Amino acid sequence: MRRRVPPRMSGPIVNESHYSRLPLFCLRLGAFLCFAGWTWVHYYWEGPYGVLLWQDSTFELATRLGLSWDEFVGSGADDGFVQKWIARIWWLYLVCTVLTVTVRERSWIQMSALVAGSGLLVLLSYASFVASQRQLPMFVEHGGQMLIPILLVMALGLGPGHRVTVTTAIVAVIMTFAGHGSYAIGLWPTPGNFYAMTTVILGVDYETAQALLRTAGVLDFLVCVGICIPLVRRGSALYAAGWGFLTAIARPVAGMSWGLNYWGGDQYLHEAVLRAPHFLIPMFLFLIWRRPRPSEAQIN
Repeated sequence: MRRRVPPRMSGPIVNESHYSRLPLFCLRLGAFLCFAGWTWVHYYWEGPYGVLLWQDSTFELATRLGLSWDEFVGSGADDGFVQKWIARIWWLYLVCTVLTVTVRERSWIQMSALVAGSGLLVLLSYASFVASQRQLPMFVEHGGQMLIPILLVMALGLGPGHRVTVTTAIVAVIMTFAGHGSYAIGLWPTPGNFYAMTTVILGVDYETAQALLRTAGVLDFLVCVGICIPLVRRGSALYAAGWGFLTAIARPVAGMSWGLNYWGGDQYLHEAVLRAPHFLIPMFLFLIWRRPRPSEAQIN
């Protein structure tokens, strides 16, 4: 009896669910930490919306709605329309934080809510942009934060390895590092806290800190280019993840002190937490661009 030989395969079939599990986790964790950090900002401090709301045009709108100045602004005891609204908006960020954990494939209502949450982050970034006297890098460098909820929705709806998902992640990384690099290299005035964090953490003088920041700025722009070149894109993504993590934790490292209540954690830890997309989106790309191991293949 002739032995039957199974047909030959043209190539291995990748187990997509196993292959994409860790990259998807990076997006879910990044969105969770970003919303959690901003939830703390709105609950413990105050949302940075004053620059958008305390304007004559806003008051004119309130007047048309039948609100007086006292009703609109309040007496200082959180009894005005604006104060009440700002004090309660943290609930929206808390809901988005929970959704990043509960959202699943084909959960279209939760996905739509996360896209709306991305709109909240865009509003925050625009407020920072206006407060900085409309310096473009201030808005651009928040690209990772603004896009992380949409990236999570894309990864669930289209797949983590889908071209649209990966392209959006590349755009998010380029925005973050181009914005940061523009400040570090001096295309726009370098913020004072950049110098402060560098000198405090590394213990260097102003001239050395400036040289280090200029070098970091050049590397930021090299990442923006390298992440688009197939030959070096994985190494660029890995560097971006490492540098994004270091710049995020630099805030609490430079600001926290044993002499502060809770060691200053309530004032500085959220600064690192909400910047999680700055290193988790590059890590997502690094994992997506890895070659699948033999154990991740199935044979028909």
